[in-house]
Amino acid sequence: MAKWTPKHEAPEPLEGPVVATITGGTILWFVLFVVQVPFYGWFDDRDLTWWVWTCLAGAGLGLIGIWYVRKRDAAIKRHAAAQTAAHPATRAAEPPEARPGA
Repeated sequence: MAKWTPKHEAPEPLEGPVVATITGGTILWFVLFVVQVPFYGWFDDRDLTWWVWTCLAGAGLGLIGIWYVRKRDAAIKRHAAAQTAAHPATRAAEPPEARPGA
């Protein structure tokens, strides 16, 4: 069996509002849990209580995800600030709109 090798380089990861995305997903999971709780008996009669608990688990894991992405975002900003402080000549070459606070 031959080993698979990629034909193209992997694209750069997309960066966006990661904290907002994870927070929105966590809120959605929690809302789904709260909406299903009044119908717990209906779910229990049909052996579908895992739906309710899956929503709660999604909300709980989302809280961990929010903590993680906030720490990651802070670390990325610290690294960028350290790089800027270490190489001030590159900062002068950046256009003013690319500089934070400009």
